[in-house]
Amino acid sequence: MTSTATMQQRYPYQHLWPDTARRPLLGFAAWSGTGKTTLLEAVIPRLRQAGTRVALVKHAHHDFDVDYPGKDSYELRKAGADQVLVTSAERWALIRERPATRDPILAEEIARLEQDSFDLLLVEGFRHERFPKIELLRDPGASASPLFRNDDAIIAVAAPDGLAMDTTLPRLSLDSPGMVARFILEHIMQAQ
Repeated sequence: MTSTATMQQRYPYQHLWPDTARRPLLGFAAWSGTGKTTLLEAVIPRLRQAGTRVALVKHAHHDFDVDYPGKDSYELRKAGADQVLVTSAERWALIRERPATRDPILAEEIARLEQDSFDLLLVEGFRHERFPKIELLRDPGASASPLFRNDDAIIAVAAPDGLAMDTTLPRLSLDSPGMVARFILEHIMQAQ
């Protein structure tokens, strides 16, 4: 696989992409409970309406399961299958156990994706990794300090209208998913 360091820089912020990325990507970073999923649920349909094929990597900070007791795939995995592929005419899902418990690494997760099948990769979480991100802020004076102060890979801040902030980064409205989608289309997706 070609690394982004040796690829021609075609997209804004491409120098911040993990080496495994071959498509434009943008993260949404924030402290828990800020509304990352809510914003993405509103932005993704707007991107799709603009003709953008979207993939998403979401970091979960807890044990999760996409299957549940009683389903054949769950029972077979619990019986010892390290990988279970569930497939139908409409979709497929691969459930794979990690050999050792550790926090996921974004570059490794991106390498698992079929990158020719999407135009844009959105990432929810992975706030401690270096790649282009929009930070969501609700109250910068709260107990958690804004991430942009210590992360030069944050390229914009999304906050509620009227919230005072001390930053020179582009300011997006959390109250306007359309504005966020336009920013992505104009500043992330446009080849240089």
